[in-house]
Amino acid sequence: MIPEESFASTESRMQSVGRALEELLVAAQKQDGLTVGIYESAKLLNADPDAVVLCVLAADALDRVDDVALQIHFTLLQSFCWDSGITILRVSGVRRLRQLLTPGAVEANHRNQDELGDLHCMLVTNPQADHCRLQEVGTYCLERRRLHQWVPELVLQER
Repeated sequence: MIPEESFASTESRMQSVGRALEELLVAAQKQDGLTVGIYESAKLLNADPDAVVLCVLAADALDRVDDVALQIHFTLLQSFCWDSGITILRVSGVRRLRQLLTPGAVEANHRNQDELGDLHCMLVTNPQADHCRLQEVGTYCLERRRLHQWVPELVLQER
């Protein structure tokens, strides 16, 4: 049984890393260091994998179960990133990502989320994109891998 303090500290740590990831993605987007979309990410990984410092694979629980094509893409991207030494993080909370990266678009076009773009895969390519946040996310991923979670996961909370 996990002590209550341990659970609370784990929750607090995950929230802190979630905020760090959010800030990192927004900063990378502003600095033109964020590649968004499975196809665009695959092209970049093929052309210049050394430029990529973080791969974020985003899918909510239903996407993970129902979308076989998405799972195949994730498997291939994970394999490529793993072989290239790129940090990988799986994230739940696609709606929160849309709120962060396409402000106002979620409310304006609530019924047709597909037109807002493919946020299932994002690559951070600019290591100067809020470096301390990149380090915090990277440290979290390393800690989770040491606990045998080969592809670390994180849940982003809606606000």
